[in-house]
Amino acid sequence: MNNHNALYIIATPIGNLLDMTQRAVDVLKQVDCIAAEDTRHSARLMQHYHIATPLIAYHDHSDATQVARIVEKLRAGQSVALISDAGTPLISDPGYRLVTKVRSEGMTVVPIPGPCAVIAALSASGLPCDRFSFEGFPPAKQKARQSQFEALLKDTRTLIFYESPHRITASLADMRDIFGGDRQIVFARELTKTFETFLSGTLDEICVKVAEDDNQRRGEIVVMVRGAQEEEKREALDEATEKTMRILMQELSVKQAAALASKLTGEKKNRLYQWALEQQGK
Repeated sequence: MNNHNALYIIATPIGNLLDMTQRAVDVLKQVDCIAAEDTRHSARLMQHYHIATPLIAYHDHSDATQVARIVEKLRAGQSVALISDAGTPLISDPGYRLVTKVRSEGMTVVPIPGPCAVIAALSASGLPCDRFSFEGFPPAKQKARQSQFEALLKDTRTLIFYESPHRITASLADMRDIFGGDRQIVFARELTKTFETFLSGTLDEICVKVAEDDNQRRGEIVVMVRGAQEEEKREALDEATEKTMRILMQELSVKQAAALASKLTGEKKNRLYQWALEQQGK
């Protein structure tokens, strides 16, 4: 290690134990202790690489006392490694408060890069990678989830979400309603594991595939949504369609108005929905 007295942020495998880097193994063996999200879960990794360094718990529910204990170890000249259950710590995992506190104390934080589900999924997705936005887990409540998707409707970057198996069907349905059934997505599951799967297609297509196959609702899931196309942002409604929407919006919700106007005019429901949201924002 170049700097023994430091907090090391160490990426660990997201599924395949062989994805551990040699540098990560070396540092984990040399630090004074390892702060793990789940010490029982991490014990398997430690056994595989013959790492005998003591483990202590640090997770999202750790209180200020545990942060203080780790900081005190660093103040005393010790070295601490931070790991999560899988992947890179702080990417939808614990660590933000600890890293902020350590940096505020003027102590060293050293990243040891490695596996990250966001980057692994994006690299193999076939979607534009030059600009992307990692949005983490969508809200559990449908109204909040839909609001998040609505705020991202016109974003031209590739959008990346994590989702849990028990909410994936509902999340995909909300994405379809907000982004439109013809928006391209890539659905990645169980990255680097035995049953790794990539599904590419429109939201309409992927919603059907996931609903029909129980296996697609298991394991760790990454959903990548192609950003809005520039022409979609500039498209205008014709006068008759706009008039229809304004009348319907007086009596119905935006979603209902868009669905009914789509049937009446032949215009895409997603375009009508987007137009209605733009009008509400004026």
